[in-house]
Amino acid sequence: MASTLSQARGRVLEYLEVHEQATVRGVAGALSLHENTARGHLEGLVEAGLARRERAPVRGRGRPAIQYRADVWAQADPRIRDYAHLASALATFLSTTSPDPQADARTAGLTWGSSMVEGREPQTPRQARREVVAVLADLGFDPKTDSGAASVALRRCPLLDVARTHTDVVCQVHLGLVQGAMTEMGQDASQADLRPFSEPGACRLILKPPRGG
Repeated sequence: MASTLSQARGRVLEYLEVHEQATVRGVAGALSLHENTARGHLEGLVEAGLARRERAPVRGRGRPAIQYRADVWAQADPRIRDYAHLASALATFLSTTSPDPQADARTAGLTWGSSMVEGREPQTPRQARREVVAVLADLGFDPKTDSGAASVALRRCPLLDVARTHTDVVCQVHLGLVQGAMTEMGQDASQADLRPFSEPGACRLILKPPRGG
């Protein structure tokens, strides 16, 4: 999120990042704003290049409503854009051609994750988890972790649009990425777990289950 955004406008952007499409009325109701205020923030995000304005599909008579959606590429590193385009193509391909798209997606992720950390030699499991978090940060997931890097909120998804359509495939690629990286660094990856869209504005990645869990 751009550091120059006001707190109120930042909340509107976060709402757009969670909801695929939103209207002025929907944003105003969800965030307890006057509709004119919500419209001002939405238009400000469009002018800043952080959101897009679109016409809703025509249904019946009358002018179609205006909808807004976050532009997930607005501030992305070019390397992240390249990754996202390739991964989107892979997810779509597997979803339509593979007899077991989830298994194939996980396999692709395992290979990819292993290559991402090749040559890294962390001394402790916690250091290995932090290396995984660093990889996810480089890929644009905006991770927020606890002190032990055991539980991680992934606050941005570079494949958000595709993930909504092919959730199982995209998330299996990402889980495979994490497991492949942990295995490459000599760690037990069997209990790593990814919980898609499990909380407002984030997916939850578990790298180390709680004791007894």
